[in-house]
Amino acid sequence: MSVEVGQVAPDFTLKDQNGNEVTLSSFRGKTVVLMFFPFAFTGICTRELCAIRDEAADFVNDKVQTISVSCDSQPTLKNFADTESFTHPLLSDFWPHGAIAKQYGVFLDERGMAIRGTFIIDGEGVVRWKVENMPGDARSNDEYRAAIKAIAG
Repeated sequence: MSVEVGQVAPDFTLKDQNGNEVTLSSFRGKTVVLMFFPFAFTGICTRELCAIRDEAADFVNDKVQTISVSCDSQPTLKNFADTESFTHPLLSDFWPHGAIAKQYGVFLDERGMAIRGTFIIDGEGVVRWKVENMPGDARSNDEYRAAIKAIAG
């Protein structure tokens, strides 16, 4: 099952890189960029998240919150965040393995990982934009910016 544009985003609580519980609905009132990524420390994933870090003013501000989710363990995400100086939440969908990625329809069972699924959720919790890329296909921050501008203003 996949989450589609116009649907309310399924709520969830996962631990971030620091072991803190993060609940999607706690960001109501903000536009949320929910990014699923395959694995920490891999080439494309690292480049994508470094671009978010380097362009943080567009992706983490008073109107917008970016949240990245992978099936990596919390300690792995902590190491990844510390190594690359990531400050936005990196959430662990490790156990039950890929449960949230499955809920959003972006889990590859045969590989045990999420694809590059991105969902932009408005302040009311409704998915307003989405894109799904396979593991080897990088996403475009320019597309995100345009969608964020259209949704968050």
